[in-house]
Amino acid sequence: MRRGDALLSLVLLTGCATGPSLENRGAVTAPPGDSKHLTIGSAGFTESDLLAQMYALLLDQAGYKTSMLTVANRELYEPALEFGQIDVVPEYAATFADWLNAKTHGADAPPVGSPDLATTMKALRSLATPRGLTVLDPGRAVDQNAFAVTAAYAGRHHLKTLSDLGASRLPVRLAAGDECVQRPYCEPGLKKTYGIDITGVDPKGVGTTQAKRAVQSGQDQMVLTTTTDATLDEFGLVLLADDKQLQNADYIVPVVNRSRAGSEGVIKAIGKVNDVLTTADLASMNQQVDSWRRLPEDVARTYLKDKGLLK
Repeated sequence: MRRGDALLSLVLLTGCATGPSLENRGAVTAPPGDSKHLTIGSAGFTESDLLAQMYALLLDQAGYKTSMLTVANRELYEPALEFGQIDVVPEYAATFADWLNAKTHGADAPPVGSPDLATTMKALRSLATPRGLTVLDPGRAVDQNAFAVTAAYAGRHHLKTLSDLGASRLPVRLAAGDECVQRPYCEPGLKKTYGIDITGVDPKGVGTTQAKRAVQSGQDQMVLTTTTDATLDEFGLVLLADDKQLQNADYIVPVVNRSRAGSEGVIKAIGKVNDVLTTADLASMNQQVDSWRRLPEDVARTYLKDKGLLK
């Protein structure tokens, strides 16, 4: 049985639980634990793999023994994190805050993530702490939704920001996921916040090759992608700045199980990468894995050595 299958079975056995039971909630205020054997979780996509590898390498150097575990579904890995089956995962501040909020207060609860990082972190920690989770300080890197057009299109219409596109009154067909028509950060937000004339959403996915090619060919005018997308140049695309902060503060934050990995040793080790890692750094590493076919562990190790964080 693969380790991922073992975890899946274990999580399913506890699937009805949503965190420490009420009689055990007081335990989350106990001194943080410092297990010397830690499991680092990854959500199974390139960026999450890279971050998890960097956490593991730094923890190994700090004297911990680590193992890696990939669980692509947040509905599975978050409960596993609460119950100590996973000890550390990389997360995204606003997205994780909204996810925990929906889990705590129901799917119809108003979102708590916002473009303001401090507000988002306050909400996130208030939701995470009762579940026995500690959210470490955010780093400098942020992976937000972003919108790109061709460089030629931007040059022809003098576009640098989403506000410029709205002011241009150009009709825009948007390549994105099919949920874009309802998500406030996507079609509704582009119309309301920027006055962009979205004539339709072409459901080709978020930042997929198919979506980028649709914009490259002129079939669509803009694509929904992310700020750490390192392949834009390959398609002749450029990002338009989100100058009115439509997108939420999805800064990268390590989240740990407090009872096993909430110690100062863990926080200090992981914090080293948060101090130096930028959005551009992360985009570059994504490119090395996705376009150059390098292994995430090799890319992570090289980066940490280049920054003087790994011997």
